[in-house]
Amino acid sequence: MSLRPALVAAAFLSSLALAAAVQAPGVLRIKVTIVDADHRARPVPRHALLISINPSDEAPRRTVTAADGTAEVRLRPGNYTVESDQPLVFQGKAYQWRQTLDVAAGRDTTLELTAANAETEVSSLASTMAAGETAPSELLMQWQDSVVAIWSPTARGAGVLVDSRGLIVTNQRLVGTATSVEVQLTSKRKVAARVLAADQARDIALLWIDPAVVSSIKPATLGYSQPGAPAVTEGQEVFAFDTAGFDQKNLASGNVTRVDTKIIAADVRPDSDSSGTPLLSATGAVIAITTLEEATSRSSNDTHRAVRIDEARTLIGDAEKGILGAPPPPGTLLPVEPPGPFPQTALEDAVKRRSTSMSTYQVLAADFDVIIVTPVQIYGARHRPDRTTGATTPGGRQDVGDMPNSRRALEDFGNWSDYVADNPPVLMIRATPKLVEGFWTTVGRAAASTQGVALPAFKHVKTGFSGMRLYCGDAEVVPIHPFKIERRQNEGSAESNAVYEGLYVFDPGAVGPTCGTVRLTLFSEKAPDKGDPRVIDAKIVQQIWDDFAPYRSGGK
Repeated sequence: MSLRPALVAAAFLSSLALAAAVQAPGVLRIKVTIVDADHRARPVPRHALLISINPSDEAPRRTVTAADGTAEVRLRPGNYTVESDQPLVFQGKAYQWRQTLDVAAGRDTTLELTAANAETEVSSLASTMAAGETAPSELLMQWQDSVVAIWSPTARGAGVLVDSRGLIVTNQRLVGTATSVEVQLTSKRKVAARVLAADQARDIALLWIDPAVVSSIKPATLGYSQPGAPAVTEGQEVFAFDTAGFDQKNLASGNVTRVDTKIIAADVRPDSDSSGTPLLSATGAVIAITTLEEATSRSSNDTHRAVRIDEARTLIGDAEKGILGAPPPPGTLLPVEPPGPFPQTALEDAVKRRSTSMSTYQVLAADFDVIIVTPVQIYGARHRPDRTTGATTPGGRQDVGDMPNSRRALEDFGNWSDYVADNPPVLMIRATPKLVEGFWTTVGRAAASTQGVALPAFKHVKTGFSGMRLYCGDAEVVPIHPFKIERRQNEGSAESNAVYEGLYVFDPGAVGPTCGTVRLTLFSEKAPDKGDPRVIDAKIVQQIWDDFAPYRSGGK
């Protein structure tokens, strides 16, 4: 038999492989740094770059540097021009880059943009600024590390480092009644914080973290009012940090619309997850702390309230004295959200396979209705065939009160609905206090029924939620977040009070078949020191593990 056909086929396949290798994309890694007045190299965050292939056959590709001044782009092989979309204004000069380079197939190419290869000129913006004022790009570079994300049990927001000893200022509404919260510095670094003070009247809270954690971060400058020199006036430009992305902070700008003794109103609105972020003047000084607002309190010109930093002056002074000689909170890094989203196609496939059996994973307990929630269940609850049945509000949204309990537990997460709506790749355990009817109320209803009167059941919460602990074998699993869902009873009345459900967030690999036994211990407000231990059924543990299989494999 002739070998010619086989040789031709082999050559053909070899040519295809060679062509594929030639066309394999390359990775362009860019780093932008600038040297400050103290001769320190500073990464340039949020600098927009345009990347064009030569000769140009398509619109330029736009990329923005991360908090560490880096950007990574996959490109087809070719010759490229990388240039600044807008100049960087820093310490009175404008820096702009334009570099040409080759990107090879299947290889990494590095491009470093520094003052040495930038086009530099005196900034026209700097010439129009008053003494001491700073360009927005410079404000972002100087203070982005000083602004941190904060997770309390009931809300997410932001705060600002104001002292090298680890003191952080935020608003009291964010902290609520918590004695400890979580402070997240980057997507990978989160530590515990102790609540030193929470002044409800001033709406200011002061937190303390291990100073070693922030030893390399410059505390913010506080713009207290001075006699004869007001710190802020109506019409002046102000800036606020948006901390929605831990490693991609932005700077929003606006103008002061009203100045009161305690409050500043400005038409700058950071992201809703950035409540507690500092309001900066053009000099970079913190003049106020933004606060949570009710939708009904927003004015028609869409202004935002901020508490003047002067309101924190006494609290900071007292705290500085109070921490002298006291041990700081532990600086141990806490668990954070796993990287990357849950593959969308995997969620769709899982729901199709289980369209007739999307039941909740329930754990029997004495005082709580407990369910274990995975992204597959959340996605399935939103896209189930009977999603449109049941009562709806005038806007088309289903009335939560008319939902079955099992369905409500997967669709209504109260104050944490926005967090769950993003479908994070995490395992959640929800503990809802059971409702019970009092003995005499039951007797009264029974007596009324003998007279032909049917009375509805009058139920109350058996006990409030205090906490939970999860164990993989004998090892306790530390939660990513110990959230609480807040429910108001008798809202609007003089006897209005809050009832809390537990919503603890865990890493998806926290429990699995290799644990042997998975246990959950629940604690109630009625008996906070006496836990109710429960073993999670092995079949549920296996199903949870299977739900996260597509995430572990990257959707493959």
